[in-house]
Amino acid sequence: MQRTPHAGSQLLHKALATASGAAGCAFGLATLPIELPVSTIIMLRSIAGIARSEGEDLSDPEAALSCVQVFALGGRAGAADASESGYFAVRGMLAKSVTEAARFIAERGVIKEGGPVLVRFITQVASCFGVVMTQKVAAQALPVVGALGGAAVNYAFIEHFQEVARGHFTVRRLERVYGKNVVRTEYERLAQDH
Repeated sequence: MQRTPHAGSQLLHKALATASGAAGCAFGLATLPIELPVSTIIMLRSIAGIARSEGEDLSDPEAALSCVQVFALGGRAGAADASESGYFAVRGMLAKSVTEAARFIAERGVIKEGGPVLVRFITQVASCFGVVMTQKVAAQALPVVGALGGAAVNYAFIEHFQEVARGHFTVRRLERVYGKNVVRTEYERLAQDH
């Protein structure tokens, strides 16, 4: 990714994800092994663009892993808003894994000798993201849904994860400016007021 954000890239990502969902559903469940990774990569690219726009250095492994972390933060079923989803609880659960994985990448690279730390991090993210993906697959499996339904599902998913990414990387930017404790205290105060 280039260092500077591109205007309109979030709309482009929405269009690409929507088209991916439409194409995937138009050809049925047989295309799911192709459509699901494609739409996930499009969403991850969109999340990375949001991270970059909030001042993240994507060459830093911790910042890059925080992009993947968005899938876990946004994958909690049944939560109506960020205060109910336990943002800091999920983030705290993943914090040690993100730090260890970033250190592992910085010291040894991604490919070197396995990477149990990376496997643990990916497993944690997948457990949260998997619930959401199961719901997506179920919605796309209905024959009546078809291409329009697949497009709508993907549009809803990318819009959801873009919003989660905006919130997550705004919090990270504020933490860099004001400190983690100040931001968390203010977040909890605002959550109690609502």
